[in-house]
Amino acid sequence: MQRLMLLLTVVGTPLAAATTHTNPARPDAPSMLPAHRRQKRDWIWNQMHIDEEKNTSLPHYVGKIKSSVNRQNAKYLLKGESAGKVFRVNADTGDVYAFERLDREKTSEYHLIALVVDKDTEKDLESPSSFTIKVHDVNDNWPVFTHRLFNASVPEMSAVGTSVMRVTAVDADDPTVADHASVMYQVLKGEEYFAIDNSGLIFTKTKHLDRETQAKYTIMVEARDAQGLRGYSSTATVLVTLQDVNDNFPAFTQTKYTFAVPEDIRVGSPLGSLFVEDADEPQNRMTKYSIVQGEYRDTFTIETDPTRNEGIIKAMKPLDYERIQQYSFTIEATDPTINLHYLSSTSLRKTARVIINVTDVDEPPNFQQPFYHFQLWENQKKPLIGSVLATDPDATRRSIGYFIRRTSDKGQFFRITKQGNIYNEKELDREIYPWYNLTVEAKELDSSGTPTGKESIVQVYIEILDENDNAPEFAQPYEPKVCENAAQGKLVVQISAIDKDITPRDVKFKFSLSSEDSNFTLRDNHDNTANITVKYGQFDRERAKVHHLPVLISDNGRPSLTGTNTLAVTVCKCNERGEFTFCEEAAPQVGISIQALVAIFLCILTITVITLLIFLRRRLRKQARAHGKSVPEIHEQLVTYDEEGGGEMDTTSYDVSVLNSVRGGAAKPPRLPPEARPAVYAHVQKPPRQAHGGPGEMAAMIEVKKDEADHDGGGPPYDTLRIYGYEGSESIAESLSSLGTDSSDSDIDYDFLNDWGPRFKMLAELYGSDPREELVY
Repeated sequence: MQRLMLLLTVVGTPLAAATTHTNPARPDAPSMLPAHRRQKRDWIWNQMHIDEEKNTSLPHYVGKIKSSVNRQNAKYLLKGESAGKVFRVNADTGDVYAFERLDREKTSEYHLIALVVDKDTEKDLESPSSFTIKVHDVNDNWPVFTHRLFNASVPEMSAVGTSVMRVTAVDADDPTVADHASVMYQVLKGEEYFAIDNSGLIFTKTKHLDRETQAKYTIMVEARDAQGLRGYSSTATVLVTLQDVNDNFPAFTQTKYTFAVPEDIRVGSPLGSLFVEDADEPQNRMTKYSIVQGEYRDTFTIETDPTRNEGIIKAMKPLDYERIQQYSFTIEATDPTINLHYLSSTSLRKTARVIINVTDVDEPPNFQQPFYHFQLWENQKKPLIGSVLATDPDATRRSIGYFIRRTSDKGQFFRITKQGNIYNEKELDREIYPWYNLTVEAKELDSSGTPTGKESIVQVYIEILDENDNAPEFAQPYEPKVCENAAQGKLVVQISAIDKDITPRDVKFKFSLSSEDSNFTLRDNHDNTANITVKYGQFDRERAKVHHLPVLISDNGRPSLTGTNTLAVTVCKCNERGEFTFCEEAAPQVGISIQALVAIFLCILTITVITLLIFLRRRLRKQARAHGKSVPEIHEQLVTYDEEGGGEMDTTSYDVSVLNSVRGGAAKPPRLPPEARPAVYAHVQKPPRQAHGGPGEMAAMIEVKKDEADHDGGGPPYDTLRIYGYEGSESIAESLSSLGTDSSDSDIDYDFLNDWGPRFKMLAELYGSDPREELVY
């Protein structure tokens, strides 16, 4: 390594360190005016330099600092971040040394401050001075890539010299020094496909880079120092991906496609799919399918599914098994967006054969026309309006039945026969409904005449033609008024007419008065209007306040019809200017149509029937009450007894004799007074318990009750009358009722209840009665 040494020497004559000599000033001279003078620097040296990475032993001499202050007691010092660590100075001579090997790539220059001080007092003999030590570069670094791995892409089939990417290697040496930072690039792997120039630009060397053959390439590039002493280099890997271009034709996966399709498939519905293979990526697959051979281009079409790149065959016309059972044609798959410049190969499987077999299905009937339009004159009942016809398209040729749907517009006015003939049930009026829209059903029938479920519909439009069957009438309701003192010829009102029939363009209405015996006259204007004027003048309001004027209006139809319309003219009082001041309101003519009369009659009939039904119901109720109390009333009296016992007075609450009268089949006996009645509760006694009872005892009891029920003709058949509280002799728990507490095994004497007063009289009789008496039910 070449060593550069810089010795700082004193240039010129030494100058004084601290003093400056000046000439005496003369006040009368212009050049002797007061002025600031620049003090000369006392430090004497230039910038210092040192080479990096010296191989000699430390310390390394850098240079000398020297000042014009030449004193025996002067001492040199260094200050700065690197002073004392990296650089040191000889205090007596000012020689500067480096005590570390320097690396320019870490620090290219150092900034220090030089001082000259008195050895004894440590005071500055002159001002401190800053200086720089620069490190000279040597070519001791090799280039390094910015990344170890680079990713690049280039379209496939690109021309030779197409740029791929630029890689960069950085040399840490000083670029200002010639060839210290220059880099040379070289491709170590993949040189048969790619190359690199001295700027690091990678480019293609061949035009046959096919993505479908190889999609990725891995190349290795080297960066070497052009003037390096050690010959070191670095490498990096570049992963090149080929971008797809549309350079491949689609190819069918099969040479023949066969489909089975029912003949009733809807037009536009898909019936099958065609599949192709395309080596390009999905975004570059733009297959177009077409029929190239065959006479069925107008029967089928092939659409491309953009997401799956498959062909969808759809029917453009209805298929008919009875007419054509099989379709066969050739199809072709092409890609109109392919770039012929990049075309790599031509597919040999771009055509295929398609066979479509039509299967037979039971189809509904077919009408011969898509709709039917018939005309009918109004007010006529023609024998035949028109006929519809439908046939069974299947080979079975089943019979057809025709029906008018109930939802058809005014379908109740028409009927259709089994042969499809349509008739009207009544005369029709065009002014009410000019058109009738019918929905006719054609149902396929089996041999027994039962519909098979296959049906079709067709719309039948019946137009009602107009006849001149309506007389003209006023165009609007007129309310004319005239002054009682109107002059002769005064215009009262101008009238016009309309006709409910279809009015032709050349219609002519004629106006006239049915009677000339009035104070009005009519003049026909011959433009379908007429003027009503005063004939004599001067009306008498006392005699008639309203004049009813019959007007005859005739049309020019065939036949011509004439209608009478009444015009009510009101006579009013007027002032001198002819303005109406007082008029009587004309009474409106009230008329009721036939439809309104029929509706009123139906309402009256309905009210009469309802009234008669109410009367009969009330009469039946009265007859039922005349036969006495009904059974539910008796049953209600027995069930609603839910009050607590009140002693003797309870016997007056309910008439138990009613029940006895019903059971006995006799009429109800007269009610006895309370004091003459027998004690009721005395009969409700528990029967004496038999010492040796058995199962036959219960059976005998049931037979007795059944016999009573069979011979009781007047008793109601309610289960509540058949309930009895007989307890079997085998009961261990016995009865919990207090009615049986006076049995023979009880040692309690209840005679003291007689001493408690009348309220406990019935209770005393109950417990004091003979238990051997028969229990009454």
